[in-house]
Amino acid sequence: MPRSISVSRPVLLAVLGAGLASCTSTAPEQASGSASLERTASPGATESRPLTLAEQVQTRPLFGDLHMHTAFSFDAFTFKTTATPDDAYSFAQGNPLAHPAGGVYELNRPLDFLAVTDHAEFMGVTRAFADPANPLSQLPIAAEVTNPDPKIASAGFQRLAGALRDGTMESLLGPRKNASAVVEDAWTRVKAAANRHYQPGKFTTLIGYEFTASSEGRNLHRNVIYRTADAPLPFSTVQSRDPADLWRFLEGVRQRGYPVLSIPHNSNASDGVMFGRADYTGKPIDAAYAALRLRNEPIVEVTQVKGTSETHPTLSPNDEFANYEILPTYIASPKRVTKFAGGYVRDALGEGLAMQDGEGFNPYRFGLIGSTDSHTAIAPVDEDNYSGKVGVLDGTAKARLDCTYCTGSDYRNFAAAGLAVVWAPQNTREAVWDALARKETYATTGPRMQVRFFGGWDYGAVQPGRGNWIEQAYARGVPMGGTLMSRRSGRPVFLVSALKDPEGANLDRVQIVKVWTKGGRHFEKVFDVALSGGRKVDPRTGKAPPVGNTINRKTMTFANTIGAPSLQARWSDPEFDPATLAAYYVRVLEIPTPRWSSYDAHRLGREPLTDWAFSIQERAFTSPIWYDAQKPVRY
Repeated sequence: MPRSISVSRPVLLAVLGAGLASCTSTAPEQASGSASLERTASPGATESRPLTLAEQVQTRPLFGDLHMHTAFSFDAFTFKTTATPDDAYSFAQGNPLAHPAGGVYELNRPLDFLAVTDHAEFMGVTRAFADPANPLSQLPIAAEVTNPDPKIASAGFQRLAGALRDGTMESLLGPRKNASAVVEDAWTRVKAAANRHYQPGKFTTLIGYEFTASSEGRNLHRNVIYRTADAPLPFSTVQSRDPADLWRFLEGVRQRGYPVLSIPHNSNASDGVMFGRADYTGKPIDAAYAALRLRNEPIVEVTQVKGTSETHPTLSPNDEFANYEILPTYIASPKRVTKFAGGYVRDALGEGLAMQDGEGFNPYRFGLIGSTDSHTAIAPVDEDNYSGKVGVLDGTAKARLDCTYCTGSDYRNFAAAGLAVVWAPQNTREAVWDALARKETYATTGPRMQVRFFGGWDYGAVQPGRGNWIEQAYARGVPMGGTLMSRRSGRPVFLVSALKDPEGANLDRVQIVKVWTKGGRHFEKVFDVALSGGRKVDPRTGKAPPVGNTINRKTMTFANTIGAPSLQARWSDPEFDPATLAAYYVRVLEIPTPRWSSYDAHRLGREPLTDWAFSIQERAFTSPIWYDAQKPVRY
């Protein structure tokens, strides 16, 4: 997690742009079939190599970030980020890095893996504007974007973003070959940096980029992640803004021997279109579209700096923990999000089950990860040492709390999050990517909790945390990301184990969230399956008493005198219906700790913000386990 070594006064810059700011080589290997899903892969499917039982037992949690931007991203460069992909990989391994707003940050625990995912659009171009030796620096738009006057620079950047949206890029950049040469060079540098820093068994780098699509400002961004040490030029919104065209491109890439997958992010800012019933063109989703999406997008980024996309209070009114780090607006815009259905993953899981039940296809069978979406090459995941997201614009406590440069997003709505976690037998590109493809993954909002989740029919007396339970759990069932097919009798059993971050807060509770469908509608229910401190669920209300709060407001510290260092549960759904499709995932909550904005206020000698939470309960979300009820999805 980032630790500030020194603090200095930042350079100041107004917000530049809104619409698109968000966000040793080896031979390619072709992925093979999946072990955790009972199905036959379609041609071109995103598949992982199946693990043997011995490998499954050896899996361990690897913590990383699959969403990091550097100066090669056109927006990050305008935020005065000068860090390169090399700098990002170096920082992730525990080395110090200067922040564009001043100060130097360093992780106190290195990450296990990282993918630099600079925007495919204009990759390296704004950086080239500042290079006198590059012909692009002589363009009028370059003079505008790099002008020290924030108003002129902002206008130039808005023109650049508008040209991307309108397809008039050549009117600003001249012949396409000039910009194309810069993009090709930047992509070569991105790949080379990843390969330079790859240390199999110790630190994994993955080659990737961001496809920065939107529909009238509604977020449809994706990160594209490769399994190999080489990759073709990125597919960007210059070619098409339709995500389905991206998936078709990836299908062809895999046929050429480059295993690759796509990860949607910030569905919370999509205003209901990320997980809707229609495609980008407005056409109702059909089986062919669902299969295409399912083959290419096995996982979703559920939490990051721009908020958490698990669920929304209006979608889950009975979930007392639904109102967690909600981003209320479009990305880089004050426009309010008004459509929540289709924008959050829990609702999408239910909508997918409803489609599967009625029409036989399900485009939304995805696992979950977290990541940061940092635009400084620094992972801002610590509440007590938050470094911001957008360079000089939110890189100091004062700038954040005063919202000094909030001409688009209100940076006080941003969160210190998140991390991607995979269960893999070793720390290599192949093992990390394969875990993503088989969905044996989970997300955290920053802490490094260790969470196991299994489901099966034949667990007998197996209890989590006892004996060789992990071997039995794998041998007799499926892990997170897997599917349970129906049986003639009995109910499935779920095993959960959660361990606190060794350097973080104790655990409050473990919950299993159930989503199911019936009569064309989908439903949800949250079950408290393990509670710290001997608490019990009140049978009248269905709620457990709060865990308490140990935060000392004067010192901005907390004590692990409540909660538990670990929680385990063996649980069977008391309302299980063998004829009903369902999905189950685990949510783990820590005890309350201060939010980053409270830490910032304390440092400045101010009272905490009153319109934002003083404390939060950091959490983890696992990939689901599906129950298919004799109605398996068609691929």
